[in-house]
Amino acid sequence: MVDITRLYSDRAGKMRKSVIRELLKVTQDPEIISFAGGLPNPNSFPVDDLKGVIEVVMKEHGKTALQYGTTQGLTELREIIAERASKDGIETTVDNIIITSGSQQALDTVGKMFLNPGDTAIVGLPTYLGGINAFRSYESNLTGIPLDKDGMKMDILEDSIIDLLKNDFIPKFIYVVPTFQNPAGVIMPESRRKKLIDIANEHDLIIVEDDPYSKLNYDAPHIKPIKAFDDEGRVIFISTFSKILAPGFRLAWTIASDELTRKMIICKQALDLCTNPFTQYIASEFMRRGSLDLHIMKICEIYKPKRDIMIQSMEKYFPEGYICYKPQGGMFAWPTLPEGIDTETLFLDAIKQKVAYVHGKAFHVDGGGERSMRLNFSYSTNDQIEEGIKRLGNVIKEKLEKNKVVL
Repeated sequence: MVDITRLYSDRAGKMRKSVIRELLKVTQDPEIISFAGGLPNPNSFPVDDLKGVIEVVMKEHGKTALQYGTTQGLTELREIIAERASKDGIETTVDNIIITSGSQQALDTVGKMFLNPGDTAIVGLPTYLGGINAFRSYESNLTGIPLDKDGMKMDILEDSIIDLLKNDFIPKFIYVVPTFQNPAGVIMPESRRKKLIDIANEHDLIIVEDDPYSKLNYDAPHIKPIKAFDDEGRVIFISTFSKILAPGFRLAWTIASDELTRKMIICKQALDLCTNPFTQYIASEFMRRGSLDLHIMKICEIYKPKRDIMIQSMEKYFPEGYICYKPQGGMFAWPTLPEGIDTETLFLDAIKQKVAYVHGKAFHVDGGGERSMRLNFSYSTNDQIEEGIKRLGNVIKEKLEKNKVVL
C-alpha cells in the first residue's frame, strides 16, 4: 500500500473537513428534517424567468459567454453592481470590483493575500464556519471577539488588539458578518460600524466585511454597510448572488481599494483564471431587466413566515431557560440552551429522532459555544419547521431530565 500522506504538504496535513459539509451527508435521509445546511429554498429560484434570460444570453452573447473571460469579471455585470452599491452608500467604480467564484473564493483569496503561517486574524465569537476554514487553511491563529445583540463588542476588540500588539502579534485583519450575522443573526448598528472603522484606522488594520444576507431583510431598518464609512480604503467588501439569486451560479463579488483589488486579481489568476462567464452573463441580463429586486421581495415573502414559525415553535416546544434573539433577516436562528446541554453530543440523540442542526462549537475558534446551535429556517417547509422544532424540543427536554437523574 502506497503511503500518500507522507507526501502531503504541512498545510494540507493540517486541513480538516467542514463540519457542515460532513453533517449534510448524515442528513441525506429523507425522513430527517434538517436545519443544518445554509441552503436557500429551491422554490425561491426563478426557474421560469431564467429560461428566457438564458435564451437571450445564448442568442446575443453565446460565443463570448462560452469562452474564457477576464479574471476581474464581466464589465457589464460590474457596472450594474457598482450602480447598486452606490445606493447603499458605497462609492466605487468597475475597476474596484472583482467577480469571484462564490464568496468562499473571496475569503480564500483574503487568506492567501494576508496570512503567513502563525499570523493572527480577528473573528467573531461565533462566526461563519467557512471563514474559519478558509483562514485556518493558511495555518493562521484566529482570535475570537464575543458578540452581543449588536454584534462584535468593540471594547473587547480594542483591548484584544492592544494585547496582541504588546506581545508583538500584528493582527492582519478583522473579519465580520455585520448584517444578520451567520450564525447569530444579529445586526451591528451604525454607531458600532463607525467605531470599527475608527479602530482599524487607529491600528492600521484591514476589515473584511462579509455581506451575504443584508438584502434578506424582513423587518429591520435599512443600514449602510461598513464599506460605506470607509474613508481610508481599509475595507474589503464581499457579497454574493447565492442567497438572492441562485447558489449554483457560484457568483459573488468584492469591492476594495485599487491596491487591494490589484493584488486580489493576481491571487485569483492562480486559482481559476476567471469566474464562469456564462453565469455572469445570465446574472447581468437578469438584473438589466430589473428582475433582481422583485425576486428579492419574493424571497423575503417566503422566508419571513418561516422565520416566524421557527421562533414561535421554539417558544412552544423548547424548555424554559433557552435564549434566542429573533433575527430580523437572514436565514438562521441561534438558540442557546440551558446549563447542562452540550449540543455536539446532543446531535446524536437528535439524529435518532430525525432532526438535525449544527452545533455551536463549529462556529467558535476558542472551543466555546457548547450550549448553542444554528438552525436554518429557509430550506424546510413550514410544516417541517414546526415538526422539526417539536422533535428537537423533546430531545432537549429528555436530555435535561436525564441530567437531573444523574445529579
